[in-house]
Amino acid sequence: MESRISSSALFFLALLSVSATLSAPMSPSPDASSPDTDLELHTYIIRMRIPDSTIFSSDQTLENWYRSLLPPTAANSTVSRFVYAYSDAITGFAARLTEEEIGFIAKKQGFLAAYRDYTLPLLTTHTPQVLGLQPGHGPWSNSNMGKGVIIGILDSGFTPGHPSFADDGMTPPSPKWKGECGQGLTVCNKKVIGARAFITSGAADSDTGPVDVYGHGTHTSTTAAGNFVSNSSVLGSANGTASGIAPRAYLSIYKVCNYGACSAADIVAGMDAAIKDGVDVLSISLGAGTLDLYNDVIAIGAFSAMEKGIFVSCAGGNSGPQSLTLSNESPWVLTVGASTIDRNIRATVNLGNGVELDGESAYQPSDFSSSMLPLVFSNCASTGENMTDMTGKMVACRFGYGSRIALGETVKANGGKAMIIINEEDYGFTTLAEAHLLPASHLNYLNGSSVEEYVNTTENPVASITFKGTILGVSPSPTVSFFSSRGPSFVSQDILKPDIIGPGVNVLAAWPTKVGPAGADVSTFNFNMISGTSMSTPHLSGIAALIKAEHSGWSPAAIKSAIMTTADLVDSNGNPIGDEQHRNAGFFEMGAGHVNPSKAVDPGLVYDIEADDYIGFLCGLPGYSDDQVELITHRKVNCSEVTKMKAMELNYPAISIASPDVTVNFTVNRTVKYVGEGKSTFKVKLDGLQGVTVKVSPEIMEFSGENETKTYTVSFTWKTVGGKVVEGNLWWVSDKYSVRIPVIIPESN
Repeated sequence: MESRISSSALFFLALLSVSATLSAPMSPSPDASSPDTDLELHTYIIRMRIPDSTIFSSDQTLENWYRSLLPPTAANSTVSRFVYAYSDAITGFAARLTEEEIGFIAKKQGFLAAYRDYTLPLLTTHTPQVLGLQPGHGPWSNSNMGKGVIIGILDSGFTPGHPSFADDGMTPPSPKWKGECGQGLTVCNKKVIGARAFITSGAADSDTGPVDVYGHGTHTSTTAAGNFVSNSSVLGSANGTASGIAPRAYLSIYKVCNYGACSAADIVAGMDAAIKDGVDVLSISLGAGTLDLYNDVIAIGAFSAMEKGIFVSCAGGNSGPQSLTLSNESPWVLTVGASTIDRNIRATVNLGNGVELDGESAYQPSDFSSSMLPLVFSNCASTGENMTDMTGKMVACRFGYGSRIALGETVKANGGKAMIIINEEDYGFTTLAEAHLLPASHLNYLNGSSVEEYVNTTENPVASITFKGTILGVSPSPTVSFFSSRGPSFVSQDILKPDIIGPGVNVLAAWPTKVGPAGADVSTFNFNMISGTSMSTPHLSGIAALIKAEHSGWSPAAIKSAIMTTADLVDSNGNPIGDEQHRNAGFFEMGAGHVNPSKAVDPGLVYDIEADDYIGFLCGLPGYSDDQVELITHRKVNCSEVTKMKAMELNYPAISIASPDVTVNFTVNRTVKYVGEGKSTFKVKLDGLQGVTVKVSPEIMEFSGENETKTYTVSFTWKTVGGKVVEGNLWWVSDKYSVRIPVIIPESN
């Protein structure tokens, strides 16, 4: 076949594929005498098909075969151009090459594709209690806090010596663990049992090994499985005992990011090592936006992990509240959105007209004067002649995109005494408590509009800020945060995404350095409070570890089902969970709902999916070729011989019939496995779905014992679609369990 080169507009992802015919083959083998300094080199991930009946006796012999595929210019280079040899996440290697050299490799037998390396962004206490996790009770008691489970973290590293990584109460890992503490380090212990770095970008911190200089990896890893640390706080706020969700689980650290950027080649190397090492859970708080699955290195590596029984939890993205903004959409990963919690770090703005407006800030200076300051409204992101005079004033800044901490840096550098951050209308009621560099308060859109109106209608506006500390029991909570990316899925609207939401706003966890103004943080140990789907993802990774500890034989799909079918639909007041505007959240905003660990460890029924089932799903996706399916699954596939299925037919713990080509009626089957004890009878119950006729057969399912499976059929009939969807739920209810899946179908007229 001919080769082609294509690119992604979002990430300049170059793909050289044997399955398409847009351009002629690359030029002949490059001249071996060309010096490297004259070449335009880029890192490429080369996908290869292992020759039939070939068995490599070791990783080194596999690497030797990969190296033999390099063109003479690369093989004879004075500087090594070979970067990584992959074996477990994908089959292939990474190397520094020119386009001409890629053309040379493309002619080799077994060549599948070449991806030009690209960068993925990181997607950036009290939460165990919010989730109902308490020592001696419920999931922590039954799972022994995740004891024995190994969580692999792909991120920016960790902070050796931080007490959250101490191994108090830990025992040595089981012999199944094959990993190591790399780069000759001695920073591992019985909590952090593995730590390695995969950084090829040449960044300033590439020689620090797995040590975190950015903070993100320290935060996510301790959110998932940090040990107990008493008297933890951020600048004195949110004081308490910090711990991860699975504090007795092991951590294996794979540093694949530096300063917020993560190379695709490094990510694959980290996933490859994690699979080989024997982790049970992979937590990945990064993503590349919407990509076809055969272009998505996380989806491809996660497929290999799933086949080996590894649960993969991924951040859904921070591009909300717009629709179709998700990252990590493959059905074999858990795609996680972010919710608020019931804790505020209160900073109340007092206007000169007597109005008080509650906001948030983690920095709560005790010596800040309560006297009124002149108040101005400014575009705090502007510079030069357009800059408002801020000297000695309180500055109100409209927050759109970027860093709120950076806004404070600008205000402080220009003489401002304090700052008010005001949400754009789209960001609604979500506010963030952050370690600002000057006295500040982050107001929601409604309160911020009051500030703007006051400034515009008052001749000499003034304001002050009163810092009130930590407030618990705030309602409504949880809600979907404004930044949490929304569905439907770009890959297929008939697979519900995101899958779930969990705590992702104002999450307290370990940090490598002091935060806030110089000298303000006098605590013994460093913690920080940050927000993002990066923070909600390790919460779900930790919960998966708790389930894995109690049900070691469950597949990744069964664990995912347990999380989704037991999720909450209502907030702490018993009202439907809301979005950032306090409107009722839909399934494309919150997935199946908000995670409930106490129920997830004992779900009653699970919807399981085998690796082979995804082949029919992939072959059924519009436009996916045999070669593209092979890139994802690492198997030679002939889709003409595969029983293709529509995405809605996958045994997913949700029914989404959102595609525009389904307009009248449809029938789907679902298979459930009973995972309770003894005999049990379940009866079907439906809610919502106004204007839709639904028939479920059978309406009663009787199980005689654990692991028995049964299949049921659901038929839907509706009128012509109106371009939207209606939602409801299908429940199977017994004396002990209520097992629910969301249902999404076109709106009836």
